Amino acid sequence: MRLMPLVLSAALAAGSAVVANANESAYTDRNLDACETIAQENEGPSITLQCAGYKDLSVYFKEGDLRQSQAYGPIGKPYLDEAFETFGPFNHTGAKIEWRLSADGTPIAAIARWFVADPEQTDSTDTRYGQILVVSTIATATNPRSCVVGYVDALENKDANALAREIADEKAAGFICGTSQPEWRGKQGKFSEQPMRYLPGAAE
Repeated sequence: MRLMPLVLSAALAAGSAVVANANESAYTDRNLDACETIAQENEGPSITLQCAGYKDLSVYFKEGDLRQSQAYGPIGKPYLDEAFETFGPFNHTGAKIEWRLSADGTPIAAIARWFVADPEQTDSTDTRYGQILVVSTIATATNPRSCVVGYVDALENKDANALAREIADEKAAGFICGTSQPEWRGKQGKFSEQPMRYLPGAAE
């Protein structure tokens, strides 16, 4: 019987260690009005902005042909100039960004919400949107590439945020932009339109 408290204490200690080592989240709000324009095509609709993100990490926002793309961290010039990951239908991104942090506080992935227009809309006044959580890697000085790791249909999955965090925690660290393929997790509905992806140097 004397061993019982020791076993219980050991179990509690192990549980505490698991909690202490769990990944956590931080949140920021992207403000397009406060972003710096770093490229614009003849003052037209195609634009690239550098926005404040988490601590010293930038958010790179792109828009062209009523579609948007977003990357994170110190991306290199090829990705800054050429990379564009979005969806086929017209779409726009939400301002809230969730940053997944490793146990030591290092940002390992970013999660943002895309609002994707229903391709079956009948006229310009119809504003039905799907909602897709998009999980992306964060560029580093030694790996200056940021790209999409995975997707979750936020309207089809009640636990969509948890599923997106799972992708971030399980896949981001070992994901190779241009080689690894992003995945869908959970149920997919009619708004889960196939993504459009272009990454410089990506494998065919």
